[in-house]
Amino acid sequence: MPRRISPTTVSRRDREQLTFLAPSEAALVELVRQNLRLLSELRSTYQTASDEADGRTVRSPDDVAALLSPEMELLMQEQLRVVLLDTRNRVLDVLMIYQGNVNSTMVRMAEVFREAIVVCAPNIVLVHNHPSGDPSPSPEDVALTKQAVEAGRIFGIEVLDHIVIGRGRFVSLKDRGVI
Repeated sequence: MPRRISPTTVSRRDREQLTFLAPSEAALVELVRQNLRLLSELRSTYQTASDEADGRTVRSPDDVAALLSPEMELLMQEQLRVVLLDTRNRVLDVLMIYQGNVNSTMVRMAEVFREAIVVCAPNIVLVHNHPSGDPSPSPEDVALTKQAVEAGRIFGIEVLDHIVIGRGRFVSLKDRGVI
């Protein structure tokens, strides 16, 4: 809850600076300072709630799917995307790393982690689609996930999940016990 600032909370240094102004101007300057402090407190208090309300904070696989499924479930080619997350799992960026053909894509771990390293993202989520519409993970998806988790350990970046998106549904490899 924001606290009210009364004239008695004005520091001595501030009062000395205000004494050079006419009383009405000094009162106006102090009022502006109080409003700026209150706005700063309100911003910090409500910024977290706003970040979470706009769907840009990842708390579960459902959050990732809600963010990317509308666009990815109807793609005709397989795409691998990486969701870069900060320490509070707020989305920093979503990057397309690879676009394959109808049923496969070749993946190089250095490219998967490159931007995460550049922006110092401590967490990532891998997301790819299956153009067939069936989100069941293939053996290659499982192998990719395990390879990414191991590479992440080396880089100090946690792979929180790997989401496979199909038409109208998705699968979390973390929920399946792969991660």
